[in-house]
Amino acid sequence: MKYMEAAIPVVEAAFSYLKQHPEELLRAVRNAVALRFGLPIAALRWLAGKAKGKKAPKDIEIVAVPPGVRVAASFELMGAPLRASADIFIDRVSFSSEECRLEIRLSKVSLKILDDRIESPLAALLKSGALDLSKPGNLVAYMPKRPPILVEARDDRIVLDLFRHPKLAQDPRLRRLINLIAPLVTVSAIETQSDHLDVALRAFPEGVGPLINRVRQAF
Repeated sequence: MKYMEAAIPVVEAAFSYLKQHPEELLRAVRNAVALRFGLPIAALRWLAGKAKGKKAPKDIEIVAVPPGVRVAASFELMGAPLRASADIFIDRVSFSSEECRLEIRLSKVSLKILDDRIESPLAALLKSGALDLSKPGNLVAYMPKRPPILVEARDDRIVLDLFRHPKLAQDPRLRRLINLIAPLVTVSAIETQSDHLDVALRAFPEGVGPLINRVRQAF
């Protein structure tokens, strides 16, 4: 019931957006033929604006910088009010029954103190310029508590495998579903075009032969 109540405003907002932008329906049809589906960046901004709570980021900006996206937000970290921004590019996607791997490249990374009167170790580091933000991957690599989905972090690149998350890795129903889907279709790219975030798909990534063998084994 809670999920349905939470979904109602999302559905209402989607219908309202389509009513104001009927061209999105035609774009969706064209994308479906090309095995792509997309989401307007405006929808991402709307969803980001729904984040609530004391620690939730504020003044979130999401702008397409094809083929990537620029994200900026204000938040508090270690007692210091900050404004962070970065251009994010997904250079490679690998989706199979074994992994959901994203190779992410970050550029134009910026982290600024919003109040120069703040005195803290982090504020001192930022003011001194001691943090090399041109290589954010190196900073992530030395995080004291690395998240399980983090595979590699170096220079301007971060590699994630979403299937390493404990909740995903230990869900047998999800694994069975992925085993069924993976031979049929895979994600080949995630990129922005104009003011949309598009996910490109590729059919039968392993070829038709392995798919036929799996069907035979299932029956």
